[in-house]
Amino acid sequence: MSDAAKPDPSDAKLVLEYEFDAPPAKVWRAVTIPALRERWLPDCDLAGAEPESTIAGEEVRYRLRDSEPPFRESHVIFRIEPNEDGGTRFRIIQQACEERTKLPQPANSNCCLMRAAA
Repeated sequence: MSDAAKPDPSDAKLVLEYEFDAPPAKVWRAVTIPALRERWLPDCDLAGAEPESTIAGEEVRYRLRDSEPPFRESHVIFRIEPNEDGGTRFRIIQQACEERTKLPQPANSNCCLMRAAA
């Protein structure tokens, strides 16, 4: 058996990077205004229509949910920054949510036993 640590699936992520001719403000509107975002990232793909976090003009984070069982969830982060040509560098970072936080906890966890004092 190897001593190497097993990779944590929650660390797995997909990173895509694009360069657009459009200015950063225009790309920002496309990812944050629901009517515009809906054209390419529909509400039905989101766990919630509102962003989880936002750094105005730079980064917005949404939570996605699969439309079919087992309904896995992931985070998608859109990062926007100006590029050297006056356009936009656009990064999409998708990372799986930690499965343990979504699973129901058992009533009997077989953890530390607490006893009442008599």
